[in-house]
Amino acid sequence: MSKLRVESFTISLDGFGAGPDQDINNPMGVGGSSLHAWAIPTLTFQQKLFGNDSGETGVDDEFAARGFQNIGAWILGRNMFGPVRGPWPDESWRGWWGENPVYQVPVFVLTNYPRPPLVMDGGTTFHFVTEGAVVALERAREAAGGKDIRVGGGVNVIQQYLRHGLIDEMHVAVSPVLLGSGERLFEGVNLPALGYACVKHEATALATHLIFSRQ
Repeated sequence: MSKLRVESFTISLDGFGAGPDQDINNPMGVGGSSLHAWAIPTLTFQQKLFGNDSGETGVDDEFAARGFQNIGAWILGRNMFGPVRGPWPDESWRGWWGENPVYQVPVFVLTNYPRPPLVMDGGTTFHFVTEGAVVALERAREAAGGKDIRVGGGVNVIQQYLRHGLIDEMHVAVSPVLLGSGERLFEGVNLPALGYACVKHEATALATHLIFSRQ
């Protein structure tokens, strides 16, 4: 059976996966962009995000690359799709990534407000799911065709799937920065009680990589 995975989700030393005051100018909240100093220089991110053929290899890149292996669908929270809040005023917002997003597979966006599917270049189609996290996962499994599903975030969405005990594996990178406030990834989440354990950890100059698995 396919796995539900979190990959390359980065938190600060004080546990925040996003900074405060998220908006169109600060999609990860104030200071949130500093979390990804380990990821942006990697060959994987340079290729996926910017179309460059050069970038850094090594441990950080290995962790970045694993997040795109055997992925047949993604699940995102609405904030990860864009800064629009409340009912959709129109269909003009088409994501942060231009007409050819990095996903290149079906993406299921959790939202309280319906919207028709959005077909993009490169194989990405955004499906907007109003029936909740469990239904989104059911639809993603069907679309993934036996491959794994990646939960892209944000914090609230990951917490929902953790509390349901549905995440099979989670790669969290801890960046050596302090945000002070924002959204804490493990706020109110008792990982041991839910059956999760850290099964691997590896440090680099820019991050400590942790792999959690449900036992």
